[in-house]
Amino acid sequence: MRLAVAQIISTADPAANLELIRDYATRAKAAGAELVVFPEATMRAFGNPLRDIAEPVDGPWAEAVRALAGELGIAIVAGMFTPGKDGRVRNTLLVTGPGLDTSYDKVHLFDAFGFAESKTVDPGEKPVTFELNGTVFGLATCYDVRFPALFTANARAGAQVNIVCASWGAGEGKAEQWDLLVRARALDSTTFVVACGQGDPQAIGDGPAGTAPTGVGHSAVISPLGTAVATLGGKPELAVVDIDPSVVDGVRAQLPVLANAREF
Repeated sequence: MRLAVAQIISTADPAANLELIRDYATRAKAAGAELVVFPEATMRAFGNPLRDIAEPVDGPWAEAVRALAGELGIAIVAGMFTPGKDGRVRNTLLVTGPGLDTSYDKVHLFDAFGFAESKTVDPGEKPVTFELNGTVFGLATCYDVRFPALFTANARAGAQVNIVCASWGAGEGKAEQWDLLVRARALDSTTFVVACGQGDPQAIGDGPAGTAPTGVGHSAVISPLGTAVATLGGKPELAVVDIDPSVVDGVRAQLPVLANAREF
C-alpha cells in the first residue's frame, strides 16, 4: 500500500486549511497514494477559538473534504472539531474517501504540561477502526500516543496500521518523547504506526505561538518492529511511503505480544 503523510502547519482560517488539504491531497494522488493523512487540528490551529468553527461531520467543512476525496479518488484522514457537550467541542478525526466514511473522537485529553484540553474539549468514548482496500487501520490523536491500550485495542480489532494525528506541543525533550512513543506503540501493538504531526512554526521562521500546542514536526512511519520507514524534519512536507501490511502476521508470529499479554 502506498500512503502519504501531509505534515502541514494549519492556520486559523478553515477555508485556507481546506486549500492546504487540496494541495497536499492532489500531490499525494499524483504520487500514487491510496491514503493521505493530515494532522490533528487541520481544520483550525490550536490557540484560536474552536466553538465558532465546530460543525458536525456532515457539515460544510467536512463535506468539502469529502467532495475533494471523491474528486481525487483518495482516502483522507484530517483533524477537525465537532460539537460536544456543555459548550465544548470534540477533537475529531474525519476519515473519508470512495466507499469510506467514519470518524474518531479523541479519547485521552491533554491535561498535562500546564495545558487543560478538557476545559474546551469533550472526550470521545471508544476506539475506531476502518478498512481500506483490505487493510485495517486504527485511529488515535496526539496525547492518545501515551496510552498503549488504545493501540493494542485497535490491533485486537484487526488493525495492521495505527494512525496517530497530532499537534504536539513543543518543550524540553518533547520531540524526543514523540519519537520514542510512536516507535513504542508500534512495538506494543505490532502494527505499522503512521504518525502525522503539525509542522514546527519555528522551522519556517515563525516565533512561538503562546501556550497552545502547535507542532514540532517529526512525522514518521514506523514498522511493526519499531524501525523508522520514513521520518520528517520540522518543515511542512509531503512524504509518500510504501508499506506492506501483510508482514504484520509474520511479525506477530515472531513477536506474539498480543497473544502473550495477560490481564491484571
